[in-house]
Amino acid sequence: MNRSEGLLEALRELRRHLDRDLFPLATGDAETGRRALRELTGQLDDYLIPRLSSIDAPLLAVVGGSTGAGKSTLVNSVVGADVSEPGVLRPTTLAPTLVTSPADEAWFTAQHVLPGLPRVTGGAGDHPGTLRVVTVPSLPPGLALLDAPDIDSVVTANRELAAQLLAAADLWLFTTTAARYADEVPWGFLRSARERSTALAVILSRVPPEALGVVERDLSRLLEANGLGGTLLFELPELVLPEENARLPRPAVQPVVDWLTGIAADSRARAEVVRQTLSGALESLAVRVPALADAVDRQHGAADELRAMAGAAYAGGLASFDEGMLDGSLLRGEVLARWQDFIGTGDLMRSLENRVSRFRDRVVAMFTGRPAPESELRVALESGVESLIRASADGAAERTLESWSSHPSGRALLEEAGVAAAGRLGRASADLRERARTAVRDWQGYVLDLVSQEGADKRTTARVTSYGVNGAGLLLMLAVFASTGGLTGIEIGIAGGTGVLSQKLLEAVFGDQAVRTLTVKARADLRARVAALLGAEATRFTALLDAVEPPEDTALALRAAARAVRDHRGELPAPGRRDALSHTADREAGEA
Repeated sequence: MNRSEGLLEALRELRRHLDRDLFPLATGDAETGRRALRELTGQLDDYLIPRLSSIDAPLLAVVGGSTGAGKSTLVNSVVGADVSEPGVLRPTTLAPTLVTSPADEAWFTAQHVLPGLPRVTGGAGDHPGTLRVVTVPSLPPGLALLDAPDIDSVVTANRELAAQLLAAADLWLFTTTAARYADEVPWGFLRSARERSTALAVILSRVPPEALGVVERDLSRLLEANGLGGTLLFELPELVLPEENARLPRPAVQPVVDWLTGIAADSRARAEVVRQTLSGALESLAVRVPALADAVDRQHGAADELRAMAGAAYAGGLASFDEGMLDGSLLRGEVLARWQDFIGTGDLMRSLENRVSRFRDRVVAMFTGRPAPESELRVALESGVESLIRASADGAAERTLESWSSHPSGRALLEEAGVAAAGRLGRASADLRERARTAVRDWQGYVLDLVSQEGADKRTTARVTSYGVNGAGLLLMLAVFASTGGLTGIEIGIAGGTGVLSQKLLEAVFGDQAVRTLTVKARADLRARVAALLGAEATRFTALLDAVEPPEDTALALRAAARAVRDHRGELPAPGRRDALSHTADREAGEA
């Protein structure tokens, strides 16, 4: 087994946890998280996993830098061939060009590194979105140069590609000019190289003759101030070239050529460069992955906020149903009319307290001899409960839509769902009517079962029989809504009389304590059924979250994967800071 197999498997496990959108919600730092995710995924795919899989593969040196820094001219001059097209128009490099020796061509044309970029070989010409591979016999085996797009390109895709290529490099050849060496954009990349201990050399080009040495010393000072003291620095003078795309004279780039040739010829130096950059990239994961996990936690926090908003709105819907169930409002309108048909009004209500037994026979006759009024009353009650359920669901949906629309993450989800879908979410679902009707009928069946079970006692069987199970059940249903809160005037008298009559008749059958128990059970069962209906309605909103939210354990898994990588880092020998670069440069200086 490869000595680094454990580390390689830990990296692959980390990569598996990144293989989805971890930042679907528009939280404040979501874009930063998405960018960090892209960068981390890219470095794992483009560099860490392929390099660790083939640690002795040829070295990849990426030539990067700002617009007009002379990257393409430098590459052409170093390899002694026109492999990359320089020019005054910007951007000049539309597709990166990788220059390798014929001996290493097979490695780089196969998609070991930068597997997401299709390969193009052969003649000149830019093919955006591809990696052009060119072989040059003068370039020694063991080292390839990659001419990257401008890091400050006006084209966003070019800037992102430049960052991707630099993250995939074993070695950075970072180019800047005497006029722009203090610009902030290049220093952002250089500080990134410092944080990740990337093997680095800086090419200072286009230095006027009178500024030779002066600019180099100032750049060295800035490198030291930014934690990059000792970075290898090459100075190239400003030269008048015979034509726009001409190469620099060989003596001007000879120090760079000798240094690169020395690395290519020295397997130990190449290995040290690779291990230095690998070690730095692996060390950076100890910070980058937990930071990513923290950002994922904030995504879950935003999702929890949206779920809480929906939960509060639908809890309010259930409270609205509770109020409607207890305030007597269900005994208005059609239910009252059917009740009047059922027993009559007027003096009956005023004298009911003292004469329940006198009118009991009349009510029994109604139940046993006139089924139509009983059926109509039940249907009216069923319809009233259904309407109350739908009204409660409509109100909850509207409140959820409003609260989500005021939240950045909720608003983005609704916009993604589309105007039509969002409009449908703002009211109860189309099939709620039928589901509510089924729930109410099932509840009515439950109430009848309650009455049957309570009437099984021999002492009450005869009294239940005198009313019929259906009749007693209907009285119990009415008793559930017997409170008169919220009604006024004549409605109080009628609704109150309705409730009193229902309760008095039930008490005559079962006794007052049993009636209270039956009423509580019937009310609780109805409430539970409505709560289930409203819960199902709320899932129309939460399903939007379920479809995009990362798995609940994602952040924990990321932190565990980062610890696993840390635990296996010992499988990779950690090189000294810039050992290979310093060793090679010192050797060349001694030979000179």
